[in-house]
Amino acid sequence: MKAKGVRLHAANDLRLEEFELPQIKDDEILVKVVTDSICMSSYKCAILGTGHKRVHEDVDRHPAIMGHEFAGDIVEVGAKYQDQFKPGMKFTIQPAINYKGEMWSPGYSYEFCGGDTTYCIIPKEVMEMNCMLEYKGEAYYQASLAEPMSCSIGAFNAAYHTKMGVYTHEMGIKEGGKLAIMAGAGPMGLGALTYALHRDVRPSLVVVTDINQERLDRAAVLFPVEEVAEKEGIELHFVNTANFEDPVAELIRISGGTGFDDVLCYAPVAAVVKQSSDILGRDGCLNFFAGPTDPEFSASMNFYDVHYNSTHVMGTTGGNTDDMIESLELTAAKKIDPAVMVTHIGGLDAAAETTLNLPNIPGGKKLIYTHLNMPLTALEDLRARGEEDERYIALADIVDAHNGLWSPEAEAYLLANFVEK
Repeated sequence: MKAKGVRLHAANDLRLEEFELPQIKDDEILVKVVTDSICMSSYKCAILGTGHKRVHEDVDRHPAIMGHEFAGDIVEVGAKYQDQFKPGMKFTIQPAINYKGEMWSPGYSYEFCGGDTTYCIIPKEVMEMNCMLEYKGEAYYQASLAEPMSCSIGAFNAAYHTKMGVYTHEMGIKEGGKLAIMAGAGPMGLGALTYALHRDVRPSLVVVTDINQERLDRAAVLFPVEEVAEKEGIELHFVNTANFEDPVAELIRISGGTGFDDVLCYAPVAAVVKQSSDILGRDGCLNFFAGPTDPEFSASMNFYDVHYNSTHVMGTTGGNTDDMIESLELTAAKKIDPAVMVTHIGGLDAAAETTLNLPNIPGGKKLIYTHLNMPLTALEDLRARGEEDERYIALADIVDAHNGLWSPEAEAYLLANFVEK
C-alpha cells in the first residue's frame, strides 16, 4: 500500500515523500499513525545522519522514517500475533527496544517503521521485546506523549540513595525529600514536574529553575504554587537563576540550607551542570538527563563532596517498558496530564522543517497529526489564524477552555474538521 512520510536520507536531508509499503509478514503489524510528537533526539538524528549511533550506514539507499513518539490504530495483524493484537486497537510503542543488544530503533533505523508517516509496519522485534503497547485512554496525543513522559519516569526510578556503611542502593528519589529540576521549564521539565507532584513517592519540596521568564510564567500558570501546596502538600518554587548574582546560594537558601536530595539537569550546559552539582545535599543524586550532541562535552563537579558527602551523578536516556506502561496508566487514569508539554500542533507537511529547526522554535512539544496538512502553529496563535479560517477559532475556544492546553476535545475537533475525508 502507499504511505506518505518524512524520511532521513542523509545528515540534514529529510524528505516528505510517497513510498510503497510491502505486504506485512506473519510476524509484523500494519498500523495507521495518527500522532507523533517531535523529540530533540529526532533533531540530533536528522542533523547527524549516519553519525548517529542509531542510523544505518546505508540510509541513503534505505531511508529511515523519522519520529519515535507515535500512536495510532492497528490496521492488520500478522498471523503470529492475532491472538494478542486486533485491528482497531489503539496503540503506541516503546521505541527503545534494545533488541539483542542492538541500538536500532523505530524513528531512527527502519525503512518502514517510524512516526512521521501515514502508515507504517511494526517489525517483529517490537513485539518480541513486548514494546507494542495498547492504550485505553481518550486521545492519541496522550499515547504519543507517553514515551517522553516515560523518560522522566525512568529518571525518577533510576535515582538512588545510600546509607553510611551500607553498600546498598535504595532506588528512586527520596520520599519527602527536596527535588530540583534544573533548566526545567521546557517540555521535558514540565513532564517531570507533573509526575513529581502526582506519583506515589513524592518530594516535600520542588524547585524548577530556568533563565527564560516566559517559560517560567507559563509553568506557574499551569502549576499554581498555592494550589499545589493545598492539594498536594508540596512546596513549589519557580526560580529564574539569571536574576541572581549567586543562583547557587539562592537555591541553597530555598532548600533550608541543606541542599537537595535529588537534582535533575535538563540542559547540556556546563554552567547548569556545575550549579546542579553545587546544590546537592548529603547523599544527593544528580541525574544528568540532557543528552549533548558534542561527544567531548564535560563539566566540573565537586569531588570533595563526592568523597565526604556521598554525592553522586548518573544519567538516563529514555525509559524502559515498565516506565512507559506506568505513563500510559497514569495518563488514562487522569492522574498526570502530559498536555503540559505541548505548545504547537501541525500537519505532516510541517514535520521535516520542524525537526530540522527544533532548537530555534520556542515553546514545548511540537505535536504532528500525520493525516492532515497544517503549518506548525502555536496554540496561542490559533485564534489569529481564525481570521483566514474560522475552524481555528473553534479550536482556539477549546484550548482556552482547557487553560491554554491541548486536550482530547481539541484533538477530536481537529480530527473531525481538519482531516480530508
